[in-house]
Amino acid sequence: MNIDSDIFKIQSNNVLPSRGKILISEPFLCDATFGRSVILLVDHTDEGSMGLVINKQLPLFLNEIIMEFKYLDEIPLYKGGPIATDTLFYLHTLSDIPGSISISKGLYLNGDFDEIKKYILQGNKINECIRFFLGYSGWDSEQLNNEIRENTWLVSEEEKSYLMKNNIKDMWRTALEKLGSKYETWSRFPQVPTLN
Repeated sequence: MNIDSDIFKIQSNNVLPSRGKILISEPFLCDATFGRSVILLVDHTDEGSMGLVINKQLPLFLNEIIMEFKYLDEIPLYKGGPIATDTLFYLHTLSDIPGSISISKGLYLNGDFDEIKKYILQGNKINECIRFFLGYSGWDSEQLNNEIRENTWLVSEEEKSYLMKNNIKDMWRTALEKLGSKYETWSRFPQVPTLN
């Protein structure tokens, strides 16, 4: 029987990182924050990169932090990364929030939080419109490019609807599967092979 041993080699898909693209961690990355993670790049320049882990929910709700939201339905909080974990970041699809940064078509980062609060307190839809994160992920100049060359990350693009969904259970696996059969096989690898 002929086995294609290349299938076990972690190899980049040669897509360049830029604002609005996602990073998908390689299957054997054993790290509490970055293992099996999908990260949205919110900035990528010569000085460095910044992203938000979009598929790791915290055991905490925004309602527990912002008292005005106390009586609303639970608003999930996600772990954006290990840096500035006491800082709130928010992705949204609201084009009229002053001070927002455009990440990709129809997707924005931060902006006037009073306007976000007003939007929520008026009973508007939150699900798939706004996602909240504590902390962010950051890389110094060239650090992310080096990690991509070392095949720690695959770079891909995703639709706004994928990035904004609250059902994050299979986000990492589905992002890999969309890249083709080789990567789909990776999605079934156990994270710690010795435990298999």
